Amino acid sequence: MRRQAKRERTADEARDPRAIREAALGLLARRDHAARELERKLHDRGFDRAAADAVLQELAAERLIDDERYVEHFVAYHLTRGQGPVRITAELRVLQIPPEIIKRHLDAVADWREQARAVRRKKFGASIPASYSARAKQARFLQYRGYTSEHIRAALAGEVASED
Repeated sequence: MRRQAKRERTADEARDPRAIREAALGLLARRDHAARELERKLHDRGFDRAAADAVLQELAAERLIDDERYVEHFVAYHLTRGQGPVRITAELRVLQIPPEIIKRHLDAVADWREQARAVRRKKFGASIPASYSARAKQARFLQYRGYTSEHIRAALAGEVASED
């Protein structure tokens, strides 16, 4: 990911609410952002922190920035990529999302054990490995993907239903 260097702005440019709003909307047009992430990007572009905060509060009031919506989409996207709750939580914490929002959206996922089984099955096939080394390899894969030891044990315990 390319990082834009902090641009030197005059004091008036750095505090201009219209310029800050335009920059924020330009970023939001590309993709949804968490509030703290957008704040950091605006600061990196040379805008005054206090002026940017005021604009971000307006955008939040207009629901153009919404951490709840951001986390909902983030979890859904990373779930389809086969990532588990530990990894998703870690990435959201980096973005400074409040823990209660993260927990609420991760708890909404029906069954993490079944998700781990599906990810294991997609990568390694339906049969459960018999050898210790093959089981360890699959466990490491699931751990890297962000599943807990409980989810990994469930995924390696055996198939719930046979595939016909």
